[in-house]
Amino acid sequence: MEEVDNILIHALKQVGTEVSEDVDSVKAFSSELIVEAVVRCIRVIDPGLGGALPTSLPPGMSARFRVGMSLAQACQDIGYKGEIGYQTFLYSNEPEIRSLLMFLVEKLPRESAEASDQPTGKSVVLQRAISVAIKAQLAVPWLPPNCRLPLHGETQMTGPLYSFYTQPLSLPHCTADPGKTSLKERKDYQRDILPPVTAQPSHHASVVASLLEQHTAELSAAQEWDNEWNSQGLLSRLTPQDYRARKLTRLRKRIEEQLRPAALSSPESAFGGLRSASDLSELLQTFRGSTPPEHILTKGSHFTHTQKFTFSQEPAAVPASIPPVRQSEGDVQLRQEELASLQQQLQQLCIDVEQLTTEMKHMSVTNAQVLDELKQRELGNSEEEEKVQLKKKTIDLLPDAENNLVKIQGLVEASAKRVVNLASQWEKHRAPLIDEHRRLKEICSNHDLESSRKLSEIKSLHEKIRVSTEEAKKKEEIYKRLVTELENLPQDASRAAYTQRILEIVSNIKKQKEEITKILSDTKELQKEINNLTGKLDRTFAVTDELVFKDAKKDESVRKSYKYLAALHENCSHLIQTIEDTGTILREIRDLEEQIETENSNKTVANLERILEDYKAIRQENTALAAKVLEG
Repeated sequence: MEEVDNILIHALKQVGTEVSEDVDSVKAFSSELIVEAVVRCIRVIDPGLGGALPTSLPPGMSARFRVGMSLAQACQDIGYKGEIGYQTFLYSNEPEIRSLLMFLVEKLPRESAEASDQPTGKSVVLQRAISVAIKAQLAVPWLPPNCRLPLHGETQMTGPLYSFYTQPLSLPHCTADPGKTSLKERKDYQRDILPPVTAQPSHHASVVASLLEQHTAELSAAQEWDNEWNSQGLLSRLTPQDYRARKLTRLRKRIEEQLRPAALSSPESAFGGLRSASDLSELLQTFRGSTPPEHILTKGSHFTHTQKFTFSQEPAAVPASIPPVRQSEGDVQLRQEELASLQQQLQQLCIDVEQLTTEMKHMSVTNAQVLDELKQRELGNSEEEEKVQLKKKTIDLLPDAENNLVKIQGLVEASAKRVVNLASQWEKHRAPLIDEHRRLKEICSNHDLESSRKLSEIKSLHEKIRVSTEEAKKKEEIYKRLVTELENLPQDASRAAYTQRILEIVSNIKKQKEEITKILSDTKELQKEINNLTGKLDRTFAVTDELVFKDAKKDESVRKSYKYLAALHENCSHLIQTIEDTGTILREIRDLEEQIETENSNKTVANLERILEDYKAIRQENTALAAKVLEG
């Protein structure tokens, strides 16, 4: 049990129990240490249940009994099925305490059970106490400051409150292009000029909100991309880069289609149309990124293109035609009137052009209809001409009708034979073609099934890759944490020594199991041999008894032998029964000796002495209380 006690002591140290270096087994545990260890374990297992339990025994005996009963009830509440009461903690014995501590250590949460790999000390205990306090505060419901009572001051702070205001952040992993290598200038900017995250928001209170918002946005974008790639990207059979490029191209085309109608020239403002077209060109230039504005093709009416072609050189020619002489007010007014009349003429020309354009469209539609009708009439005329030619040939054959009829019948028969021959030839060619068609169709269907199966496999592989990546990340974090814990472990704790001890315990258990199996097999063989001998003895006695009994009727000496035989059989039976009773008594003696050793190990005498001392202390407390009552 030494190894078990060492493991228990190590686990109790991890939950915050102050076990001195002198204590090396459960047998050396005092009542105060037992109470502290049990309360620490219960607080880790169920903080709500263990929060009200004290970690030390009070001085009064009645209070000690109440604490013992509370601990026993708490252990039963968390699932302990063994016999437990206040005597387990006040008058403990080694087997009961070991069983209770083993149960509590097994009930510890996994992170606490694995704490054996973590360093021990007051700092670890302090960190765990802080985490427990934070968890308890998070479990308390939040109340507005105006609704808080004085008793809430311990669990809810009255510090300043800030609104959830976010600001955009510039992070190195967000600004880098995932498909290209970061430029040296960008790296230099991020290293030398880019301020840290805590200094980017204008208010320090917005740092946490901004980080949460940034992380949520990145996480949602990653999840949306995964969903879109698994649902649509895999079906496109493109690489992720090609799929993104195609999606970006489609988005640009859609934006162009939505913005082009705004750039078309309107009848009311032809110059406005030119301005809109130039604005659209500039906007599309921003979306394309590198295409110059003059290379962007824009849609427009025939008048727009004509106007652009006609007046494209006017802006350069107007400055040359402007005279440097100062103009009078009359000339300005005349020019304004002339400009107004020209604008009216231009608007009238625009209206006329639109009307002509409409008429041209109407005429083109009418022309198309006339052409269709002409084609239909030409087809009808060709059919009528064929019919006329047929009738003309028939009329030419009427003078020699009989000979022509015989010739026609011969031609019909020859045509029928030729049709039959062609049909037979077609059947010969048709059968392999049908087989080939069926084979190709089956191959195509197999290819479709194979492609769908491979697509499903690809989806499953992507899912497995995602799960494996997440597991790898978790294991990498666990590995880093374990490496850190291993570095912080004391150097005197050798893993090889613990492993060697475990292997020795396992080998001893195997040897004991082999010895027990051997003893059980020997016992079974002996029992089987005893049963065989007993049966043989009974059969031999029955045969001998029958033979001697037959002869005893005739001879007096044989009759005496029969009596001696019966007496011998009876004495042997008594002797065998005596041996069995002796074995039973010896087993009972060994059991009693083991019980005596168990009682001695339970410190029964010491516990009785402690019970007498506690009884005397209780009587003294009762006497003191009675005296106080009488004095009152």
